Amino acid sequence: MSSQIYHLPPRTSAKPPGELPQLRYITSAQYSQEWNSTPHTHSCTELFFITGGHGMFHVEGKSFPIAVNDVVVVNANVPHTELSQESSPLSYIVLGVDHMETMEEFSGCTMIHLTGQQPQLLVCLDLLLQEAREQAEGWEDVCQNLLEIFLRRLVRRKDLSLATPSSASKSNRECELVRRYIDNHFKENLRLDDLAALAHINKYYLSHTFQREFGISPISYLISRRIQESRYLLSDTDHTLSQIAHILGFSSLSYFSQSFRRLEGISPMEYRRQCRGGSSQGGTP
Repeated sequence: MSSQIYHLPPRTSAKPPGELPQLRYITSAQYSQEWNSTPHTHSCTELFFITGGHGMFHVEGKSFPIAVNDVVVVNANVPHTELSQESSPLSYIVLGVDHMETMEEFSGCTMIHLTGQQPQLLVCLDLLLQEAREQAEGWEDVCQNLLEIFLRRLVRRKDLSLATPSSASKSNRECELVRRYIDNHFKENLRLDDLAALAHINKYYLSHTFQREFGISPISYLISRRIQESRYLLSDTDHTLSQIAHILGFSSLSYFSQSFRRLEGISPMEYRRQCRGGSSQGGTP
């Protein structure tokens, strides 16, 4: 791999360091025969901006394709590596950033594909590289300001969420990660132990902080998401109650019925009849 890396010296700021992301280094890399694809970690978050070629990105035992105009955000201490196609060599620019992380996935990695924003973002990165190479007076401040512009334009996308110490406390971020995971996996067999392990925290701490942040326990939130989905299945499908309970991950029909009645005040069958104007069609258990 042919690469150039530019490290920024520790930066003093009028703001406390924890209040904004800090650029630690910027790298420009191009695939070569010496490319090292061994999984590795960094002590800061890395943002990969793919400027050429095709390849695969490997993180936490998972792989996905990457190509021009993709941005990959990898949190600190998350093992990852890249593998280039020899017929279409990868090239990219990497920013090493402190005090920032992606909140999108428990894998600690997010990939997005850019379209209309790409030219403006590439201009920011090119200017960053130019300042780092020339290191004229005040280049560190220019690089930091360009980083903030780059990140602001990037997070305007609705499919990317970045957190900083100033935007959320550590417990906030842990609870938000758990909430997002439940939203995306509520049909699976989730236990409190599983959720705590995914967030790398104690299950009792998770229960306390989640209740404090959202006014509901993690398991109660899980049940409420299942019941919310069950309302659609009861009103718009002909699935039996047993099928709905199974689809939504309930351990039994009776547990589903009890949970539904507790949250909705009526039984699932009564809810279905009301939605269908009193008809009992499709309501057999």
